[in-house]
Amino acid sequence: MSTPHPTPTGATLDVDHSDPAYRAWLKEAVRRVQADANRSADTHLLRFPLPERWGIDLYLKDESTHPTGSLKHRLARSLFLYGLCNGWIRPGRPVIEASSGSTAVSEAYFAKLIGVPFIAVMPRTTSAEKCRLIEFHGGRCHFVDDPRTMYEASAALAVETGGHYMDQFTYAERATDWRGNNNIAESIFRQLELERFPEPAWIVATAGTGGTSATLARYVHYMQYDTRICVADPENSCFFEGWTTGDPDVTCDCGSRIEGIGRPRMEPSFVPGAVDRMMKVPDAASVAAVRALERAIGRKAGGSTGTGLWSALKIVAEMVADGRRGSVVTLLCDPGDRYLDKYYADAWLAEQGLDIAPYTAAIETLLRTGVWPDRPTAGACPAGTAGRTPPPA
Repeated sequence: MSTPHPTPTGATLDVDHSDPAYRAWLKEAVRRVQADANRSADTHLLRFPLPERWGIDLYLKDESTHPTGSLKHRLARSLFLYGLCNGWIRPGRPVIEASSGSTAVSEAYFAKLIGVPFIAVMPRTTSAEKCRLIEFHGGRCHFVDDPRTMYEASAALAVETGGHYMDQFTYAERATDWRGNNNIAESIFRQLELERFPEPAWIVATAGTGGTSATLARYVHYMQYDTRICVADPENSCFFEGWTTGDPDVTCDCGSRIEGIGRPRMEPSFVPGAVDRMMKVPDAASVAAVRALERAIGRKAGGSTGTGLWSALKIVAEMVADGRRGSVVTLLCDPGDRYLDKYYADAWLAEQGLDIAPYTAAIETLLRTGVWPDRPTAGACPAGTAGRTPPPA
């Protein structure tokens, strides 16, 4: 333990660590990140076709139109500004991130924008297209066999290289300005202003870090809206069990098959108290929903979009049954061309033991009759893990 230097009587100790070259670099880096935001238009709010007689509007906030193709572009921009303004990101030193892919693609983009190296620590099962995009933006992929080791591997790489571990799972909810500043929540409500139901009954999000659901919920509370927030969780994830039991230490031994969402632990950026409702969605239902989306609007999307859409359709069915009018919003998180070898490949479904037929039939029955039918449930994690929580009817 060091001993403080004695202070001469009446003297003022003064240490100045100012670095003009670093401050000039920092100023330019922040300018480049903010300029990227100025060049980016807002993302579209798409309508999912529902029978007019229901008096219900279902929207998808299409985050796939960001420069890096996903919802994570917003998060990556916020994380880079947060890291830069805190003095954590330094010239010439790498930024390291633990990611299942989409955040890493976006962070690789911003790292290249400001001229620093980037290393993505990812599960070996991450889609080949995401890996290609990371490398396209100048990043490097570092694979781990067990998704639960991503955190330790990222921290170790930061120490080894002298870089900064961005740690989206801790800082996502801190880095985003939830009061406004054109965050995703403010954008949704602004785009709904001229719609017949401008204040949605529900907004459905999915959880990877938990930062998006925290931003949506905080903004709704801050603006005093009556909108409720629902979080849809896939199999092999512990957000649902942690939320329902109140146990922040819950863990899961399986990795999520739905890339970008679902975690083996309760992440620090997930804010349980801000959320009104959660659903545990079978992976087969997520795939069925994302394929139904393509049939409805001609757009392929990733599996996380299907998880949210399945839950949104269940809420729509409840509103129809109760005779309630209104609107529901969910997210189109990223494009489906990143997952052609997974969620759009029947061979992959067979390999995973996923049967989407009952869930496809359920969606078709709902859209045809307005009734949410009974359906079988899908398997989840092996016994003794959080993911075995049975999905709701």
